[in-house]
Amino acid sequence: MNSETELAPAVKSILAAARERSGGDGVVDVDARSLPDALARAEANGLVPVIAEVKLTSPTADGTRADDPVELAEAMVEGGAAAISVLTEPTHFGGSPDALTRVREAVNVPVLRKDFVLDEAGMDVVAADLLLLIARFVDDLPALVAAARDRGFQPLVEVHDRDELEAAFDADAELVGVNNRDLAKLEVDLETFESVAPAAPDDVTLIAESGVSSPADVRRMREAGADALLVGSAIMDHSADESDVTENTRRLTQAESPDAAETEST
Repeated sequence: MNSETELAPAVKSILAAARERSGGDGVVDVDARSLPDALARAEANGLVPVIAEVKLTSPTADGTRADDPVELAEAMVEGGAAAISVLTEPTHFGGSPDALTRVREAVNVPVLRKDFVLDEAGMDVVAADLLLLIARFVDDLPALVAAARDRGFQPLVEVHDRDELEAAFDADAELVGVNNRDLAKLEVDLETFESVAPAAPDDVTLIAESGVSSPADVRRMREAGADALLVGSAIMDHSADESDVTENTRRLTQAESPDAAETEST
């Protein structure tokens, strides 16, 4: 685990809250929907594989949305989302395990639990198809990847640089997300993915996370090797309560369609 002196205050607060939260009552047993299959279906349908994130608020958001998480998720699927990510962290992101359960029951695509999971007990809170593990914040990544798989989760290992990418490979990660947001400063730079992706082997599913806000960004990440994109703020648009989540999703999932560039320029 990296020194916490390097982290932004908001991230330190999130980690402290994560350590205080308890695990579930027993070990979770998941019958997971396949993310690789879902991404392949999106590609077959001519769509960019997008994991759309239900994120009611965050330390970096411009505001808060009060929409029902299920309605948001259904709107995202209508817009072509291949999978859904749900924040379950309550204090800083307004999420909850119950919201994830409701979303997973309502949609027919894989659902990712997005949270700061630091140990095995933190896994046993709610069933999901995928579980995020942030390489920077765990002490024994291989053990947690194995523990997640034992429960039926598909672990998505998040990295920010090539050293963390190597740690993900050493942990036998098959799904790797490259976060364009530097958690030390909370700054976003799409060049992060572009610098890390070339070191990834072809048989790893590579997901670009954070900073994608336009169809042009989608195409840039895809050209750099992204098999899929995890997008939250650009779809949620926290600055506008009435923003059309379905249309926000659609403009990204259709970013590689023949008329996408022409539509952007008009």
